[in-house]
Amino acid sequence: MAPRIWFITGVSSGLGRCLAQAVAAKGDIAVGTLRQDTQFAAYEALAPGRTVPVKLDVNDHAQVESAVGTVIQQYGRIDVLVNNAGYGLLGAIEEITDAEARAQLETNFFGAFAVTRAVLPQMRRQKSGHILQISSIAGLSAAPGLGLYNASKFALEGFSEALSKEVAPLGLRVTLVEPGPFRTKWAGEAIQRAARVIPDYAPTAGAVEQRVRGHHGRQPGDPDLAAQAMIQIVDSPHPPLRLTLGKLAIAAYRTRLDFVRQELDAWEAVGAATDAPPRQ
Repeated sequence: MAPRIWFITGVSSGLGRCLAQAVAAKGDIAVGTLRQDTQFAAYEALAPGRTVPVKLDVNDHAQVESAVGTVIQQYGRIDVLVNNAGYGLLGAIEEITDAEARAQLETNFFGAFAVTRAVLPQMRRQKSGHILQISSIAGLSAAPGLGLYNASKFALEGFSEALSKEVAPLGLRVTLVEPGPFRTKWAGEAIQRAARVIPDYAPTAGAVEQRVRGHHGRQPGDPDLAAQAMIQIVDSPHPPLRLTLGKLAIAAYRTRLDFVRQELDAWEAVGAATDAPPRQ
């Protein structure tokens, strides 16, 4: 079989880097996006001929179209798109400025939206393809101090679930990958903090920030194992819409589902009473 062509955004480190290495080790082509030319040589050296760098900042939508076009021109297809580029933003809602909020959504949501939209025409022509959206447990369950990060991932979840229903009849598949805490740079040098600090939020947003930073380097998730899990679902004839990674994330998701179910049951009568009586 011919090698599959993967297009993976954000391969400088973390899950993206580990996935690219695992993909190349299986004999597929891992086209990976990087923002700096100086990062190209190290990426190419991972698996010469199979780890192929492309310069791309997902916030530059003209560059997105150009990069996707270059890959299609070179290989004739894109079999798997992985929207991995993104970062975390810490801060209580009141602490975050408009500029900080918009930058978070531009990268984590609109960047993924732009790349997805650019790749879809080729996948429709092929009548095949799998899109992996790297979401987060933060896209399923919100936490104080991560409100704008939650917002970006909740948006990614809704857009991707709708997309999965639009493209299923065309032979395309979509999977939301929802990691919990993994040993990457996300909670370290890659995370950003709102410039403003309001002491009143120390017990809520502040406590979460301390926990996130305190666990850096000691997270239970292994990014190499996450890469293998992602390859497994791409290989599956019936992949899931959602793949939650790590025991902590799975437990958090179950807690969220239980809460939603209990609250719905408790307030069902009030909500149901708002329907107008049937017309006679």
